[in-house]
Amino acid sequence: MLETHLKEVEAKIQAACDRAGRKWEEVTLIAVSKTKPIEMLQEAYDLGVRVFGENKVQEITAKYDALPDDIHWHMIGHLQTNKVKYIIDKVDLIHSVDSVKLAETIEKEAAKHNLTANILIEVNVAQEESKFGLKTEEVLPFIEKIANFEHIKVCGLMTIAPFVDNPEENRQIFANLHKLSVDINEKNIDNVYVNILSMGMTNDYEVAIEEGATMVRVGTGIFGARNYNI
Repeated sequence: MLETHLKEVEAKIQAACDRAGRKWEEVTLIAVSKTKPIEMLQEAYDLGVRVFGENKVQEITAKYDALPDDIHWHMIGHLQTNKVKYIIDKVDLIHSVDSVKLAETIEKEAAKHNLTANILIEVNVAQEESKFGLKTEEVLPFIEKIANFEHIKVCGLMTIAPFVDNPEENRQIFANLHKLSVDINEKNIDNVYVNILSMGMTNDYEVAIEEGATMVRVGTGIFGARNYNI
């Protein structure tokens, strides 16, 4: 079942790339494995998946030691400052930075480990009250505040679009995030080059790819419905 789902997702990514005149290599598929057991992640790994996204720090720390060490872990959920220290040396990319306080904590913990933390700025493009993230107009001033942090690299932007029945409804949101990335790069801020756009999930990743997504976060499409009772 998982193999079938994965092949379907990969085929849809390829088709979306074809429609947009892009190459598959430009898009990274993040298998969102939150609430899923280690056995299921191992199965996905055996099918070639190497990039996994988790929403909770405790799931990353629990799965990190139990699975192969060539996995690239991404923290895609809201990150509390007091939890940064547990994952700073375990994740390749933090998708959900949306406050100076959080950036300062990441900087401090990264310095302790003598590493550079790769981060994305979370943008609430749709301005949903229930979602985290900066407003579009807040992003550039925020980046300018943290650009000189020595142990942080701003690699791009992330957004969580509204859940909609028709993915076309989210096209403008993805287009707006892409436009914002272009605007930021034109500012030529030192230490900042926005080349990652993390946008699109199971119900809308094809549209996101057509609008420039370089990372898509697919959970249900690969693993099936989530189990929140664990």
